[in-house]
Amino acid sequence: MSKKAWFALSLVILMPLLAYFMVKYSSEQAVNMPRRYFYDSVSEKTVNGRLVKDTVWHKISNFRFTNQLGYLVEADALKGKIIIVNFIFTRCPNPCPLLTRNMKKMQDAYLKNDTLIHFLSFTVDPLRDSVQALKQYADKFSVRHNNWWFLTGEKQKIYDLAFQEFKAAIVDGGNVDTSFLHTDKFYLLDKKRIIRGWYDGTDSAALTKLARDIGLLILEKDKSKKRNLFRK
Repeated sequence: MSKKAWFALSLVILMPLLAYFMVKYSSEQAVNMPRRYFYDSVSEKTVNGRLVKDTVWHKISNFRFTNQLGYLVEADALKGKIIIVNFIFTRCPNPCPLLTRNMKKMQDAYLKNDTLIHFLSFTVDPLRDSVQALKQYADKFSVRHNNWWFLTGEKQKIYDLAFQEFKAAIVDGGNVDTSFLHTDKFYLLDKKRIIRGWYDGTDSAALTKLARDIGLLILEKDKSKKRNLFRK
């Protein structure tokens, strides 16, 4: 075997290993992880003479709604998954179709990780957006139903979820019609359903950042599990 051929073969063998260790190192040393934004409480305790603050970050509560296939589904079924959320309605002329197309691009980009990532689109017009209407809308965009739910239910429950849990009014800078939610934001939830960011779903640069943050959260380690290993 010639030196050039041997060198080429060595690169083929070594590149995957090099990529693996680079990703592993970056995941351990990363300092620009997506931040957490909302907390419910902060407690203080003394550990070895030092005052330690423990933040209880706001976790999206378990919710139950009906998806486009007619199944009653709940958030707890998505335990351990990265979740991307938006709010749309099927009769929306703009920007909902663009939001849905961009969400579909995200779904396509993570086809090989579809067991790690789940997409949710809540209708803000449930009186008109029946299960059938949501199914037709999803099919119009060639959505894969296995990891993307279009959800409908009681309007008050959906709006309570949007404003109380997802903090929609804060995220949109307070310029929100509480009687009819119309937002272009994509929300990113980590594996514990804690909000780690929101992004303009119509902006390509924002979506690029969202894709980067999804990758970081996939690699993020659960520090609490590491601590529990030493507990009896």
